[in-house]
Amino acid sequence: MRHFGHIAPEARKRLFHQEPCEFTPDSPARLLSAALGATLYSPATRPRLADDAITQAGRGVVSMVLCLEDSIDDAEVGAAEENLVRQFSDLDGRPGDLPLLFIRVRIPEQIPDLVRRLGPTARLLSGFVLPKFTEERGIPFLESVAATEADSGRRLFAMPVLESPELLYRESRVETLEGIFRAVDKYRDRVLALRLGVTDFCSSYGLRRAPDMTAYDVQIVASVIADVVNMLGRADGTGFTVTGPVWEYFRVQERMFKPQLRQSPFLQVQAVELRKRLIEHAMDGLLREISLDHANGLLGKTCIHPSHVLPVHALSVVSHEEFSDAQDILKPERCGGGVVRSAYTNKMNEVKPHRAWAERTLLRAEAFGVANEDIGFVELLAAGLSD
Repeated sequence: MRHFGHIAPEARKRLFHQEPCEFTPDSPARLLSAALGATLYSPATRPRLADDAITQAGRGVVSMVLCLEDSIDDAEVGAAEENLVRQFSDLDGRPGDLPLLFIRVRIPEQIPDLVRRLGPTARLLSGFVLPKFTEERGIPFLESVAATEADSGRRLFAMPVLESPELLYRESRVETLEGIFRAVDKYRDRVLALRLGVTDFCSSYGLRRAPDMTAYDVQIVASVIADVVNMLGRADGTGFTVTGPVWEYFRVQERMFKPQLRQSPFLQVQAVELRKRLIEHAMDGLLREISLDHANGLLGKTCIHPSHVLPVHALSVVSHEEFSDAQDILKPERCGGGVVRSAYTNKMNEVKPHRAWAERTLLRAEAFGVANEDIGFVELLAAGLSD
């Protein structure tokens, strides 16, 4: 699989200076964690889950979570587990690429039980999403993933969800984050990414952000994101990939504030109708939030609607300017440091302080590609929507 692999090769050639790489579920964890992109969640009760996975893969989805937790009623868990076993059997042997498939479980005991019940089709599974993760609750989940991997002989990843009230409350936040770090550091090879459960954060205070606002406009949520990145997303080798919060909206009936998308990028490529569609479906707020995710050290995003996938991926593509700067900073002859003017002659590249940014940028470029010099996010969106 590859990002933008669903669009025609000639279109990719026009859009990309460096095309996104190909990867498989067996690729190195470092690449997979960067390549998760828009992770599409789906209730495990859906009767056509196998068809959904194949359809969404054909539309550019590379990671999916099949949820046995909050998205289904407590009384539906047994039937949902049976449905998963049927759907994996249906997927087995069908042609074409599948997304990376993860199951969001409720309790640690579900992990070995589901792998046993899936039988040979467990080879289609990339891992498990672990809810309401703290050190105390999370260690049994991680132990279960590790033991099940050893028993099955199949590599299994874990993606803890950071969403517990202890993480939100000021008096317990630092202690909770320290405990989470101890847990995930012990199982570092198994932890693919840390996911932020912002909806649960908001629920603790009876809050819900409007489509005109991002998670970063809700200050109590923004403070948690900042502290999570501060303690768990460092670029010194101790950090993990942290993914962005879910965007809840896919159509807006009425808005209080002006749209957040400038007209000029769309006028330049004759994409005025695309701008109108994005605004009608609350995508202007989503695009702004994705940009703020990147600015705050997050990569990838939890998504609950297929229409959110392409915006996440389009804004994850590395611009030609970013790529040029990153390559310049990482030239071997610059290992001693110093300051150089960028090739675009519009900024200073300070080699030592910008090195970690450059390394992360080149990893993102490997996963999502590098846009051609004259290509912006509007062209990437338009190409993906038209295909």
